[in-house]
Amino acid sequence: MEKLFKLKENGTTVRTEILAGLTTFMTMAYIIALNPNLLTNFAVGTPLWHGVFLATCLASALGTVCMAFLANKPFVMAPGMGLNSFFATITANIVVLLGLGEDGYTSAFQAALCIILVEGIVFIILSVLNVRDKIVNAIPLGVRLGIGPAIGLMLMNIGFGSNVGIYAEGNGFATPFYVMRDFFGAMMPKILRDSMTGETMGTVGYKEMVLTVATMFIGLYVIVILSKKGIKASVLIGMLVASVIYWAGEAIFLGTNPFESLKTASFVPPFHDMVATTLFKFNFKMFFDLGIFTALTLIITFCMIDMFDTIGTLVGTASRAGMVDKDGKMPNMKEALLSDAIGTVAGACTGTSTVTTFVESASGVEAGGRTGLTALTAGIMFLLCIFIAPIAAIIPAAATSSALIYVGILMLQGLKNVDFDDIDQIVPVFIMLLAMPISGSIGHGIGLAMISYTIIKVCSGKAKEVSVLTYIISLLFFIKFFLIV
Repeated sequence: MEKLFKLKENGTTVRTEILAGLTTFMTMAYIIALNPNLLTNFAVGTPLWHGVFLATCLASALGTVCMAFLANKPFVMAPGMGLNSFFATITANIVVLLGLGEDGYTSAFQAALCIILVEGIVFIILSVLNVRDKIVNAIPLGVRLGIGPAIGLMLMNIGFGSNVGIYAEGNGFATPFYVMRDFFGAMMPKILRDSMTGETMGTVGYKEMVLTVATMFIGLYVIVILSKKGIKASVLIGMLVASVIYWAGEAIFLGTNPFESLKTASFVPPFHDMVATTLFKFNFKMFFDLGIFTALTLIITFCMIDMFDTIGTLVGTASRAGMVDKDGKMPNMKEALLSDAIGTVAGACTGTSTVTTFVESASGVEAGGRTGLTALTAGIMFLLCIFIAPIAAIIPAAATSSALIYVGILMLQGLKNVDFDDIDQIVPVFIMLLAMPISGSIGHGIGLAMISYTIIKVCSGKAKEVSVLTYIISLLFFIKFFLIV
């Protein structure tokens, strides 16, 4: 272990790294079931759903193991949120545009996989040629310093909102429940309870909200208190405490068995479904039936979003872990980006949307993870989930929210490195601080910050301080945001 991961050099131990890997895995285990739900339009139990489920586990494991051995970094990969929703939208549009009907979804899915394959191959080439590394260095220092805190706000927004997985039905559609907006924003509890008129909610739904909020904060406080006592496994312990409280609450207040799903769960991996629906199932003919311009636009869009999502996650998380130098550069960035690209190709070949470095990796870093052993641990867990997915699925979202909120708060500390006396820095940074959590995209937040930085520099007579590559990146984002229709 010492020779492979240089534990002493990085000031860590085997025990710390394994705990950190488990912590990261638990905070992102939701992706195992959520990704196939999103990509198949919630067609749970179908051959396509099973294929995407296995692809999620296999591609996440392979990409993460590559990160462990090639880059020796504690970053974990899985199909990216946001990117998977975009992929599902494209698949649905292919069905409509080509008139495939309901039975044509699997064929459209196989056509959309072509985008992911091309994207991954392009990224491998760019990584080998050091182009992606140069793009990282083209991001202005001030923006780079602000990426970590912006991701922190994004994590907190996820923890306080969409991660809890509760939807209040009203006005003919379902909207996600946000703790700060819907629970604490209500004038009084009775108004909130009475406003929940959906058939699937009612009194039970309100009790579930209360249980979620209470569990989330208890878990957060446990993590904080244990951290103050210097316990490295504080995040993992806090999540376990929150899980136990939530399970008890389900049994006592909701009258449900939190382990009911385990009674009928299957622990046999449905490999035959993956072979039939997603494994190396690329439908290039159908993809190019959309037209060359549309196909290229989709590929370029995916490339831009994924590239800056990955760069932002790596830079932000590495900054929090003290893995960057005084210029904000991370050693082994090329290898980390290459691992990410390999994960994307693996995802395309097995049958899932873009595999990228997960922002939840920050939870493992906060638990003490500093080397590839953290990533290897999480990768092994993803592999085991082929057999134990039903167990991973019972981890309550409220428990993972506790960890996400805590890590988000800590990542905000990076703002102390931003020069608040320099308007050229703080304007792009604060735009990014708002853009990331609201848009839900790390890449879009960085793009807006880059555009802002470039415009401010040019209009203040400092155009020569902006690198050529920064101009190019800003222009590409400008075109993506305002000109591509």
